[in-house]
Amino acid sequence: MERMCPLEYGLGPNFNETYFDLYKDAVDYVTTHGSYVLIDPHNYMRYNNASDQPWSGSVIGNTSDLRAATTQQFASFWHELASRFRYNPNVIFGINNEPHNMTTELILRNDQAAIDAIRYAGASQLVLVPGNGFTNAEIWTNTSGNGLEPGSTPNSEIMGRIFDPIDNWAFDMHLYLDYDFSGTHQKCVGPNFGVKNLRLVSEWLEKHNYTAFLSEFGGGYNKVCYEALDNMLSYLERHPSWIGWTYWAAGPIWWNNDGQNTPSAEPFNGEGFKTTWPIVLEPHVWKYQPIKRFGVSSNFKREFV
Repeated sequence: MERMCPLEYGLGPNFNETYFDLYKDAVDYVTTHGSYVLIDPHNYMRYNNASDQPWSGSVIGNTSDLRAATTQQFASFWHELASRFRYNPNVIFGINNEPHNMTTELILRNDQAAIDAIRYAGASQLVLVPGNGFTNAEIWTNTSGNGLEPGSTPNSEIMGRIFDPIDNWAFDMHLYLDYDFSGTHQKCVGPNFGVKNLRLVSEWLEKHNYTAFLSEFGGGYNKVCYEALDNMLSYLERHPSWIGWTYWAAGPIWWNNDGQNTPSAEPFNGEGFKTTWPIVLEPHVWKYQPIKRFGVSSNFKREFV
């Protein structure tokens, strides 16, 4: 986010236009070739110091921190960004990556402000709404856990208050298959670990007629992880409350320290491209062909494929 909105500009509608032009070129290239782009400010709902994220920076909307960007500034940023992509139907808006260690109530306010701004900009695309605790699926109903302050209000208790005037939104969730859910270890806990940790939140989604998108997940390069990933994707396919997924990651190896600790399916260079992609991911992707363009999708009438 600080590359798009440098500190000298502040968070809001003033962008680094050189950076934005490069960003838009990438988005346009992908979408004009028939694929989708999920735009996701990757800053953990923090701004003003990206040096040691996910922990650095001031929490957006924290009125007790004089350095913090305001919820209104966050909305202004989203209004500008959405207005620039409102005519591209293959763009999806992810409000923010992995908010954590803040009140769930503040996340709800920031999320709602972002949706209001996106719709006011005239953009009708799908919006993905994150929760607290790094938006992890396994603790969606919890009051404590990694990324949650003890006694936090569970996402499941209040995030359903989100309002979208065109009802084209879904919850944004993540789930990694190693023991601490970080995605930084090669060993997966077991072949059914992902399924086990999706059941409770899936029941909650189905009970309330909500939908969710698993926008980050991953596992190591070994037989147990391949089986766990395959089982989890099959589970998602059997439950229509899950409307899509994206694997982490298919980007440059520099996202990992040594290219091995974090799953990488970077084409040609990532180890997962030679293993996880052909063994697990590609067979599932081919099941979905042809990919259909989404229209206005609702939590009660699921049209996104």
